[in-house]
Amino acid sequence: MTQLIAQRPEPGTPRPYRFPTVVRRDVAGGQVVAADLPGHNLAVASLLLDAGGGRETTGVEGVAEVLAKALEEGTTARSAADYAVALESLGTDLSLSVDWDSFSATVQVPVAALPAAVELLAEAVRRPKLDPADVTRVRDDEAESLRLYWANPGPRADAVLRADLFGGEVRHGRPLSGDPRSVAGLSVDDVLGFHRSWFAAPGTLLVVGDLSRIDLDALGRAAFAGATEAAALAGEPFPVGARASRRIVIVDRPGSVQSTLRLGHTAPHRSHPDYVPMTLGAIVLGGAFTSRLNHLLREVKGYTYGIRSEYGLSRRFGRFVVSAGVQTAVTAPALVDAVGEIARTQAEGVTEPELAVARDWRAGQLSVGLQSPRAYAGALATLVVHDLPDDYHARLRESLLHATVEEVSAATAAHLNPTGITLVIEGDAEKIQNDLAATDLGEVTVTAV
Repeated sequence: MTQLIAQRPEPGTPRPYRFPTVVRRDVAGGQVVAADLPGHNLAVASLLLDAGGGRETTGVEGVAEVLAKALEEGTTARSAADYAVALESLGTDLSLSVDWDSFSATVQVPVAALPAAVELLAEAVRRPKLDPADVTRVRDDEAESLRLYWANPGPRADAVLRADLFGGEVRHGRPLSGDPRSVAGLSVDDVLGFHRSWFAAPGTLLVVGDLSRIDLDALGRAAFAGATEAAALAGEPFPVGARASRRIVIVDRPGSVQSTLRLGHTAPHRSHPDYVPMTLGAIVLGGAFTSRLNHLLREVKGYTYGIRSEYGLSRRFGRFVVSAGVQTAVTAPALVDAVGEIARTQAEGVTEPELAVARDWRAGQLSVGLQSPRAYAGALATLVVHDLPDDYHARLRESLLHATVEEVSAATAAHLNPTGITLVIEGDAEKIQNDLAATDLGEVTVTAV
């Protein structure tokens, strides 16, 4: 028999949240940063290099991504097949990733297999085969993948917004992974040159596991073997450069029955002191299903299936972005309402009930997210890349839970910029241009990109 419960159960008392003690040591010219998980049988090692998209020069956007994929094509000691077999014999694979600030290569294995796994990781990163034929094939595959991706709504709008905010003449004003044209134009020498320039530095080895069973010095020597003098980290954060007027850019997509919206402006870098209150403000505005933007544009107006706002923050720059898809016919009113809600939040701040939901959700998300060695390795990477104190994650949950209405409202007032926001709409220009001009939200321009 089914029994209905009339009252929703109350949540229980949260379990204590503890971030492992961070251990640092200098080894063989590099640094090992580790977190101890006593009793865990799985361990993670991740080699972090200052070789992200921000190290690329304009004109070769996407070279770091192509290089990352080419590292899987074998080493000077093993063919691609033999290297794959060696990884599989340890029960792992090599996970490679690139963001604006860094390149990382990661393995996750039983603790006993960690030394052999780190040696294989270092072999791929330090001594890749990089056969010209393999590099060319990987580049062509990546370019084709991007061509398919860019055929969808969104990537072009993202690219136009980024170029408008930062300038298309600088690297961070272009897409992180490049575009189909930039990647297709990469040469083998571009890929080899990027490896020579940025993969010779020791970097930082992140280790998470039962440290009583792990020799950190030996792992560091294996990871940094053959590395040369470390490259200097990227420089100081770029100025935010807030604008004083809005503009509207239509990315023409003839025949589209939907408009893809990207609204954004520049924002501070990741290690800014206002990181906690400004991100909580973004959750109240558009970072959760119960947010102001989602409630108004989805639940009240029915313009969209969902809309969200968030800060995308890196070591040297950041941006605030609102993303949504709406029916073509309601493009103009949806933008008016979205900008109005951003302006209201910037002017009035947040309320205690809204902030309570955002605090609990973000703190709970943090606790749930840090449950595995790989997640802890990602948290260590945040410390290293953004030069944060070792107790940052241990204090972060309390910082979230104790953020006040006054602090969050002050951060939204300081960092939201509704009067200088850029509104990018990827859609049918013929159907929406006149309506957008009539909103008086800003000057309208059209681009085909």
